[in-house]
Amino acid sequence: MAVAVVKSRALNGMDAPEVVVEAHLANGLPAFTLVGLPETEVKEARDRVRAAIQNARFEFPARRITVNLAPADLPKESGRFDLPIALAILAASGQIPADKFKQTEFAGELALTGELRPVRGALAMALATRSAGRLLVLPAASAGEAALASGVDTLGATSLLEVCAWLAGQGTLAAPVSDNACAAPDYPDFADVKGQAATKRALEVAAAGGHSVLMAGPPGTGKSMLAARFPGILPAMNETESLEAAAVQSLNGGFRHAHWRRRPFRAPHHTASAVALVGGGGNPRPGEISLAHHGVLFLDELPEFSRQVLEVLREPLETGRITISRAARQADFPARFQLVAAMNPCPCGYLGHPTQACRDTPDQIARYRGRISGPLLDRIDIQISVPALTQDELMQAGAGEASAAIRERVQAARDRQMARQGKPNAALGTQEIDQHCTLDAAGEALLKQAIARLNLSARAYHRVLKLARSVADLAGSDAITSAHLAEAIQYRRQAA
Repeated sequence: MAVAVVKSRALNGMDAPEVVVEAHLANGLPAFTLVGLPETEVKEARDRVRAAIQNARFEFPARRITVNLAPADLPKESGRFDLPIALAILAASGQIPADKFKQTEFAGELALTGELRPVRGALAMALATRSAGRLLVLPAASAGEAALASGVDTLGATSLLEVCAWLAGQGTLAAPVSDNACAAPDYPDFADVKGQAATKRALEVAAAGGHSVLMAGPPGTGKSMLAARFPGILPAMNETESLEAAAVQSLNGGFRHAHWRRRPFRAPHHTASAVALVGGGGNPRPGEISLAHHGVLFLDELPEFSRQVLEVLREPLETGRITISRAARQADFPARFQLVAAMNPCPCGYLGHPTQACRDTPDQIARYRGRISGPLLDRIDIQISVPALTQDELMQAGAGEASAAIRERVQAARDRQMARQGKPNAALGTQEIDQHCTLDAAGEALLKQAIARLNLSARAYHRVLKLARSVADLAGSDAITSAHLAEAIQYRRQAA
């Protein structure tokens, strides 16, 4: 056979489009040409494939070799095409049979010795292969990740020679064991934080309804500690959420099996660029907001972030998705994250402190707070002040309430929401708010007063109702009372 065709997968955002690897051997001076819009790492496959074939004790054809990666208009990146290229050349030269190529897809990076190295995006490729109804052969180090997706026929291999033996019917490839029952995630415990009962309550409401939070307070009040422990009170991830979060992390090669069913927690430094936050690049990859999908994005020292960087959060906070557009490509990534932000009340940090005086002028304070735009603040559901601890609170003995106890209440509230509307309260649309967040006469009167005194926008009005619904769910109440609404209004008052 002078022509062989092998199927593989590329990555395009969250999608894994099919790539057909065609190898043709012709007479003429020995040459190896690779076409089909390959990027640099794919072009370098020529040297890796040649060495791997020779070290696997096969003959590298001394002919004119042309390898085409179709479709030609889809950019190809990474070393995932090494294995299908090598198999196509060996099949075209008649050294291995091609009987199994029609129902099998291959991906894997080759070492010069012929060993297979792991690839990014194994989970995304597995989901696409499942839709196509084919078998997927991956490096053994990536096959376990792909096996997390149910209904995917996956085999793992350690070398090119092992794959060739399987194709020739002289060996077997091991199916990875899917172990979805990982140990319970070990998060830091809320019991480590002394005092701050009001802030803990606000975070409990946020966890129950999936709301975003901004904490403002002097240095050393526990804002970062509380944020780090916030994932520990979130409801357990279901299989769909776990699969989506793992698929996004797999695109950057950052997924580990120990992270399965563990809420992502991303805390980028305030020097991060807008591209680092939302994703991008010539071949678009997910940014921090997508890597925090179904988890927590913690932005410490919020005003220290560039204003341009912060403004890119506005659309994802509303839609839960981010679309990255480039001149020739467009990629869509999920970004359903919970924003937890922390800031000081002023540049020196001690405005309103009971014992230390603030050194900043009113103009400095105004410029500091002005780094966070009004539209972005309007999209943050809960805005609370975190006061300095008193001496008695700081020196009190004994631990506070554990995360496990808080998580039980949060899980019960979230279960009520899923049974009632099939989504967290923070994701409710306008018509769903009208249906599930109705108020009695006293509640309507209280909300009218709040709108007038706090100048609430239409968006803030809806967010207050969703917050009140979360408070009521924590209390196990089907109706939203005036007490629930009053607590929700309190959380919408701007911190600092």
